[in-house]
Amino acid sequence: MKILAIETSCDETAAAVVENGTRVLSSVVATQIPFHRPYQGVVPELASRAHVVTVNRVVAEALRQARMSLAGKNRPDGIAVTVGPGLVGALIVGRMAAESLGWTHDIPVHGVNHIEGHLLSPLLAVGGFKPPFLGLVASGGHTELIYTSAWGRYALVGRTRDDAAGEAFDKVAKMMGLGYPGGPVIDRLAERGDPKRFAFPRPWLPGTWDFSFSGLKTAVLYKLREKKSWTPAEKRDLCAGFRAAVVEVIVGKTVAAARTLKTASVVVGGGVAANALLRRELARACAAAGLRLAVAPPALCTDNAAMVGAAAYYQIRHGRAKNDLRVQSQLHVPFLTGKIGVFRLP
Repeated sequence: MKILAIETSCDETAAAVVENGTRVLSSVVATQIPFHRPYQGVVPELASRAHVVTVNRVVAEALRQARMSLAGKNRPDGIAVTVGPGLVGALIVGRMAAESLGWTHDIPVHGVNHIEGHLLSPLLAVGGFKPPFLGLVASGGHTELIYTSAWGRYALVGRTRDDAAGEAFDKVAKMMGLGYPGGPVIDRLAERGDPKRFAFPRPWLPGTWDFSFSGLKTAVLYKLREKKSWTPAEKRDLCAGFRAAVVEVIVGKTVAAARTLKTASVVVGGGVAANALLRRELARACAAAGLRLAVAPPALCTDNAAMVGAAAYYQIRHGRAKNDLRVQSQLHVPFLTGKIGVFRLP
């Protein structure tokens, strides 16, 4: 089964062709970072307009790379499109593009949850993973632990109560004048910094698997106010200390939750999953705990359409194909599946 997927939830216009949920035949991403960099964040109206200009070209290129067309025998079996969560205007552009292509060429169109895409993105690179497993989705807008008991059956284990990890990275980078997007910059500088020089608090939130990074961000702000200027070496150490605090909490809670739920496998996706320290520490901690780990490759961590195609494939294969294409900016995985359970510490 070959699926043409379209992703326009935020500031990346992406299209891909995925076969059987595991093989990426093409993946094209047109970034909007240059448009948003002057504003140090995503401007929704600019994002929507850029999607309108770019989406047809990106879809055509994805089909070309996969040696497919929308007419004739070698055409997709389905079209998948992100319907939420995300920016409403941006989501509408993708939905209208998918619906237009589906109606014109008589190809079924399936709505996909963006978070479910991130959750299943590691399966595009690492084979043999089947439920049950614990998933960590860490991105600019989400930090969630999701337990998958069976295909399409999800239970929310924990989520951020304020800033998501990626959002905290971007805001700290802005406070330090490091540019946008902040996550990759902090990660790069932290690799050459001393994480022990500036010790920041670890927001553990005892008694829950939830996350909170707002206070940690504020701790960095207070530290920065201690001096008017910081040397490049000091900035590297600040980045290293902040990154270490975020990663320690994410890794600690993920591994502890997996042990409590008695699952043998952990999958990790989302933009923050590209963080070098997070990848190293997750590998170390999971190996020590005897957990099998699958982390999405860096190219599939940030927003992309291949993960949307993979999620659609598992929907169709397991009888969960969605004809509902209503755009929902605050859509969560439990609403998509109709199943939710919340786990707390015993």
